[in-house]
Amino acid sequence: MHSRAGNAMARTRSAVLDGASRAVEKHGARKATMADIAALAGIAKGTLYNHFRAKEAVYAAALDAGIRSLTAECTAAANEDLAEALALAAERIGSHPALRRVAADEPATLATLMTPTDMPLWGLARSSVRDVMVAAGVATSSTSIDTVLRWLVSFIAAPAVDAAAQAGLVATAVGAGPA
Repeated sequence: MHSRAGNAMARTRSAVLDGASRAVEKHGARKATMADIAALAGIAKGTLYNHFRAKEAVYAAALDAGIRSLTAECTAAANEDLAEALALAAERIGSHPALRRVAADEPATLATLMTPTDMPLWGLARSSVRDVMVAAGVATSSTSIDTVLRWLVSFIAAPAVDAAAQAGLVATAVGAGPA
């Protein structure tokens, strides 16, 4: 019985995070409401409030889930080629519909997303970059992690332009050698 309840909660959470992304894509981060998120998630607003008290908490959870999912994909790719993993990350970040909406309409929010901080999401992003680099067999100094992370974050502001070539240069710069 607990397993069914846990599965239902996981499905609801997944729907909420997807609804949040689609609400930002449709309305923008500032204008989207909890009602918008609930409607796009296909759940009652009260159910949403049982999981999250504010849209900022929903957004943080959506970013966390997105980072973790992208990390898993990129770690698998990095086992073969770091440049390929970095190009994948850059392309996904640069083409994410919600991030594109924020980049187009909300420069203050964009600046917040692109500014390194001591907040947990930045810690997760740094850890994720480190994990991808470890999977590629590359040394992980703070400088190399920050170099890769800052390069990736630049794609929040602008979609990837020849990400594969750039990724090859970044991979070489952090010690992966030519692809």
